Amino acid sequence: MEFKISGGNEQAVIIIEKQYEKAGVLYLDIKMTQPEAKVPEKFMVEWKVPVGDCYSIWSPDIRNGRGLGMNWSKRTTNSRLGNWMPYHACLTKAGDNRIAVAVSDAKNPISIGSGVCEEDACIDFRVTFFTQQVSALSEYRATIRIDLRNVPYYDSIYDAVSWWETDCGYTPAPVPAAAKLPVNSLWYSFHQNINVEEVIKECKLSKSLGMDVVIIDDGWQTDDNNRGYSHCGDWEVAKSKIPDMKKFIANIHETGMKAMLWYSMPYVGIHSKNYDRFKTMFLDEVGNGRNFWALDPRYPEVREFLIGLYTDALKNWDLDGFKLDFIDAFVLRGKSLEPDARRDYESLEEAVDVLMTDIAGTLSAIKPEILLEFRQTYVGPAIRKYGNMLRVMDCPGSCLTNRNEIVNLRLTSGNTAVHSDMLMWDYNAPAEIAALQLVSTLFAVPQVSMKVDKLSAAHKKMLAYYLSFWKENSEVLLSGKLTAKASEGCYSTVCCQKGEKAVVTAYNDKVVAVSDVKNLVAVNGTGDEELILRGAKGMAYRVVNCMGEELSAGTIDEALAAVAVPTAGMVFVG
Repeated sequence: MEFKISGGNEQAVIIIEKQYEKAGVLYLDIKMTQPEAKVPEKFMVEWKVPVGDCYSIWSPDIRNGRGLGMNWSKRTTNSRLGNWMPYHACLTKAGDNRIAVAVSDAKNPISIGSGVCEEDACIDFRVTFFTQQVSALSEYRATIRIDLRNVPYYDSIYDAVSWWETDCGYTPAPVPAAAKLPVNSLWYSFHQNINVEEVIKECKLSKSLGMDVVIIDDGWQTDDNNRGYSHCGDWEVAKSKIPDMKKFIANIHETGMKAMLWYSMPYVGIHSKNYDRFKTMFLDEVGNGRNFWALDPRYPEVREFLIGLYTDALKNWDLDGFKLDFIDAFVLRGKSLEPDARRDYESLEEAVDVLMTDIAGTLSAIKPEILLEFRQTYVGPAIRKYGNMLRVMDCPGSCLTNRNEIVNLRLTSGNTAVHSDMLMWDYNAPAEIAALQLVSTLFAVPQVSMKVDKLSAAHKKMLAYYLSFWKENSEVLLSGKLTAKASEGCYSTVCCQKGEKAVVTAYNDKVVAVSDVKNLVAVNGTGDEELILRGAKGMAYRVVNCMGEELSAGTIDEALAAVAVPTAGMVFVG
């Protein structure tokens, strides 16, 4: 491969300082120097490889449509501290890696693009540095990691994640045990209509079904229930909803559940008392038809304000954690691109890094087991330094999106606890259809957002069974090695295996291989009423429906055996 460098400041010298290979992985050490510190202009490193048997791309930033792009309209992965991660790969039809590109710098704004050149049947790659403004620099270094090994695509991803953790300095935050417990999140079930008595009732019921944490979402801080964020910014308890927050949290604790509180982290609305205080410290200019804006953490007053909010809430109310939302809304635009002497950072990414480091450090010093939930798109190696719960972005009622994004997160999040988006379904749906929501989220910590007192007896039984199954198998489901087939098709089959035990969920492919484990559970998420077991001849099996009721049992007598398994049912083998 030949590498071309272009762009950068007029007097900047940009070179590949060192190029070396380790076990099939190529490393390019990039160095930029300039005579004096200046805000760096974007520069590119480009190369091409034969298209060969490349079939699809894999990137956490490209979820819909993973076909190869064109070189004049590249499929592009965008990365910065609060948005995704610098990883972009081309895969074969069989799901093997052909070329996977990662960059050591997961904090500064970077993009990785690829596209097929029709003139020569090659894939053009481009890594672009400093796609957004950062602080003035006189020197910059980063490493481009190019994995050319013929290995399963997920092994290539796992190795890149390990590289970020060990070689690039992105040591993930410790994960408290409570981060891996099922959650009742109140957003879809209550929205902004928070009611103390109803929430306590829900906590008692959800605890009895197997949930251990409750997240109190938007609405606790405002009397206005019209959605949006125009009333955000003061973060004072709406007394009409919660007369005594400390007592409310204590009552939740009495049910046996832990309590987390939602904050829309960057936003200040026009109806808040803090609007006048901070209206000249927003990242987006006042006006343009908006009624809320994102704070600029490059101002020390902004950082002090936000840290103080969470510190006071933790001390005063004895919370167990925070759901800190919209970190990806820290984006430069408008007047925030202009200089301001009141700021102590030029780079937004550096300021966000300092802010999040100080928040996590301050809160964990008060309560070491503090829970901090972030959600897509702020889920990369840099953000894992602060948060211990990473959740799928909002996808109400969508099994397909939830499962796809859970696998994406599991592949890229190491040991950090991955959570599903909040589960919701039709209260009048058959139990097995409702159960498909749980089937889609088996490989993450489940978050449920249904009013338990409105669930039918069948739905309650189904939910209790699935949560008990999940808890009994959580060591395999969360700590086992996750493998997933057909990434370009939202993963047809997903498996977690630890030792000689495995849980497999069949989503599109009915055939489940049993050959290399002694104990296997196959879950039917296909929409068909059977699964085909391969390699289980002579093994005992047992089939249950979505409520755990046994339907059949016996011994597999064929090398390729069709077993009747209802929708959202399971077959236990071994």
